[in-house]
Amino acid sequence: MNTRLAAPPNRSTSSVIELKPLNHIEKLVSLILPGAERTVLGRGDVVHYFKDDVRQCFLLLQGSVALHRRGDGIVLNSESAPFILGVSSQFSSEHLYVRALETSEIARVPLEAFNQIIAQQDLWEHFSKLLIYTASRVYEHCAKISQMSAYDIIRFQLVELMQETETIRNNITAAAYIKSRTYLSRSGIMRILSELRTGKYITMERGVLLDVHHLPRKY
Repeated sequence: MNTRLAAPPNRSTSSVIELKPLNHIEKLVSLILPGAERTVLGRGDVVHYFKDDVRQCFLLLQGSVALHRRGDGIVLNSESAPFILGVSSQFSSEHLYVRALETSEIARVPLEAFNQIIAQQDLWEHFSKLLIYTASRVYEHCAKISQMSAYDIIRFQLVELMQETETIRNNITAAAYIKSRTYLSRSGIMRILSELRTGKYITMERGVLLDVHHLPRKY
């Protein structure tokens, strides 16, 4: 790669995360929380969807977490509070786990209890908004890395990283963030990041992404 990169179009890059249905999520959390068990997670702590063979879901009250796939540890999604995890994949969750990206507070509740509250209090509209958003986030992630070039993938992940909280951005290098979410080699990631930095398309300090300046559309 060199600095002969195509000029970016005038339109800005958008993401599903900008459409997060906060009001609907906060309504669900407020009604589910009274019967939930609150827990504080340290950065890197892992929680699983089963506790004593009972399927659980989690209300993310503070902080940010990532959803990982067992086996290869690849990150499928990451979310900041408020959010609810474990309700969109009710039939297949044993291959997933949640890891805190920073000090976070969650509230654990049995999935059956969650579903009962949704039905009893007729919260289907709020629930559907959450499901649509969750599915769209995962689809966006998969669609944008399945048939893209290495540069396209890195460009997308840099935009995603800039949308994370400041705490997350300051505690992970851009290369590590991208590596955890893709199958790209570390050397390939570092090469493209270095060239973007040389071309003044991004600002980094000790590997931490500080800013993005009009990332070119083409490599």
